[in-house]
Amino acid sequence: MQAYIIRRVLALIPTLIFASLIVFITVRLIPGDIIDLMLSSNDIGADKKSREQLEAALGLNQPVVTQYFRWVGAILFEGSLGKSLWQNTPVMEEILHRLPITFELGIMALIVALVVGIPIGVYSAVAQDTIGDYVTRSFAILALALPGFWVGTLVMVFPSIWWGWSPEVKFTPFSQDPLKNLAQMAIPALILGKAFSAVTMRLTRTMMLEVMRQDYIRTALAKGLAPRTTIIRHALRNALIPVVTLVGLQAPVLFGGAVIMEQIFVIPGMGLLLLEAVGQRDYPIITGVFLIVGVAVVFINLLVDLSYGLLDPKVRYR
Repeated sequence: MQAYIIRRVLALIPTLIFASLIVFITVRLIPGDIIDLMLSSNDIGADKKSREQLEAALGLNQPVVTQYFRWVGAILFEGSLGKSLWQNTPVMEEILHRLPITFELGIMALIVALVVGIPIGVYSAVAQDTIGDYVTRSFAILALALPGFWVGTLVMVFPSIWWGWSPEVKFTPFSQDPLKNLAQMAIPALILGKAFSAVTMRLTRTMMLEVMRQDYIRTALAKGLAPRTTIIRHALRNALIPVVTLVGLQAPVLFGGAVIMEQIFVIPGMGLLLLEAVGQRDYPIITGVFLIVGVAVVFINLLVDLSYGLLDPKVRYR
């Protein structure tokens, strides 16, 4: 197991280097120039001398390759992601302040998806071609068809028009008031986990139907093992392997959805930080956010791979 983990971690290094290179170059291809934004915001004439002085002060007068290696060197030897070009504050400090908020939203959405999707998927498979099966499958299709940003906008707008109520827009940290924080995060988490729960339900149903047709399941039932025990202990455990894989694949999708939910519900997480940075062309924050997300996604998929051994005893790591 240890040798396998070491090999996987070492194999992640080229992936992270390649991803960081793509992100670093891509963000500089965004239309618009941070120098122009700064000059216009400070009412400074955009003459050649002013531009050169500002570029030199920000370190943007050097070739992109040089900037990249300086950025990587700061990460490796100083543990720094640089400083914001606008606020001159450490990027790592900003990210560490907002990361727990996005992490909380993502975990709550994932819990919603699994708690709703897996039991409904199991029920739909066991009750195949019954009214309950048709109802749950229709629910899954409806959840997939309704875009999260549209549902979130409706939740923000129509209750305020009809009943004079709208979700809280002033964020309350979990450390300050846990109950109020969870109540505030519940609605965006439900909306964010909606589509994922539908995908989870459909995949769980499909895999359960496939596993329940296997010979060992029929043999267990024929020998008198209780159907409930057979389904939960044997069928579900084997059917969950593709579902666990789906969790790893959905990690970046959850972050992408969190960006939208944080914007709609005014949640000061990494998604809102990223949108603000893109609008300001704050390159260090953009690259820092994407790098942290990339590292998180890579290690989530590593944990998913390691979980296969817990679900399937036949899986061995060498």
